[in-house]
Amino acid sequence: MKVDKDKIQTCGYTVIHQDVVNGVSKRMLEEETIMSLAEFFKVFGDPTRLKILYALSISEMCVCDLAALLGMSQSAISHQLKVLRQSRLIKYRRDGKVVYYSLDDDHIRQVFAQGLAHVNE
Repeated sequence: MKVDKDKIQTCGYTVIHQDVVNGVSKRMLEEETIMSLAEFFKVFGDPTRLKILYALSISEMCVCDLAALLGMSQSAISHQLKVLRQSRLIKYRRDGKVVYYSLDDDHIRQVFAQGLAHVNE
């Protein structure tokens, strides 16, 4: 469909509410913080990682258990666990030769729960 640019209406006014711009500008996050936050949320953008996070919000689990639960290879699960560890979303503990994974802290559970509540509205 071709759009006739002559028929597109535009607003003839440019109103800048300088007091609002100044107030928000003072409260803007630093660029480094924004980049870190973007990386944090990017990790939540993968369905497999979300499944792992949800499973770990219920119980700590080892790679074998996660692989069985999700029907994936241990290698694929390990790769996703590495991403989650690097993002500090999960932690691990060793028990002999077995490594158990769990959510890093309650903040992760809260972020997940808030996202889930939002999509279920």
